[in-house]
Amino acid sequence: MPVLQNLMEKFVFAAIDELLVGKGVCRCEQCRMDIAALALNDLPPRYVVTSKGASYARADLLETQKYVDVIGAVTKAIKLV
Repeated sequence: MPVLQNLMEKFVFAAIDELLVGKGVCRCEQCRMDIAALALNDLPPRYVVTSKGASYARADLLETQKYVDVIGAVTKAIKLV
C-alpha cells in the first residue's frame, strides 16, 4: 500500500541533527520536535508517494537555495526554542 510522506521532514531533522552538534542547545526529543514544527511551518512541503517521486524531490531539495532555506528555517527555529 502506498504511503504518503513529507520528505521535507527528513531534511529538517537531518539539518537539526547537524546544527545542534557541538552547540549548547538542548537536544531532548521535545526540543527537537518543537524546532522541527517551527521550521516545517516556514517551509513548503514535499509530499511523495512513490520512490520515483522521492528521488525527484530529493534532487530538487539538493539545489543550493533550497538547502539554504532549510538551514535558515532550522536556525531560526533553534533560536526561538
